[in-house]
Amino acid sequence: MADDSKASNVGGRYAQALFDLANEQNQLGPVEADLKSLKAMLADSRDLRVLLSSPAFGSEEKSKGLQAVAAAAQLSPTTRKFLGLLAANGRASLLASVITGFENLAAKARGAIAAEVVTAVPLTDAQAMGVAAALRQALGRDPEISTRVDPAILGGIRVKVGSRLFDASLKSKLDQMKFALKRA
Repeated sequence: MADDSKASNVGGRYAQALFDLANEQNQLGPVEADLKSLKAMLADSRDLRVLLSSPAFGSEEKSKGLQAVAAAAQLSPTTRKFLGLLAANGRASLLASVITGFENLAAKARGAIAAEVVTAVPLTDAQAMGVAAALRQALGRDPEISTRVDPAILGGIRVKVGSRLFDASLKSKLDQMKFALKRA
């Protein structure tokens, strides 16, 4: 757990550096769009996740892989340079953490609230609108919602807004029942 916290802190520092650079260069919009694309690629490509997280690949291979992805996706020069730096510093495995940190910084700069919604199956349009309406009512303003599918939660929904987590997943409820039975 300490390693996750440390990785998150390092990823947050890289996210802050990229945010500051993009802001200086008036490139916040393009960089944010690039990172959104990279986030989708990470979610869709097991090979990319393995390349970035495996110690079997060195910095040079990770850099070449990221640059190939960046070229194919036509990412901005700022994002390409940043990906090269991340790989050169041996921090390519932190890309997901950097993306999350950057999204939070960008949302905060816009005065928006970011909310991550995790479900076991993709939400229908009606369900997504219902979640957005409930969050709007609870938060008092429109949140920027990112959705993710995670079959491991078995069912239900998990919503994270800032440091607050609302967990109504089936896995969480089963874990609570298991804990209660062990105590009895």
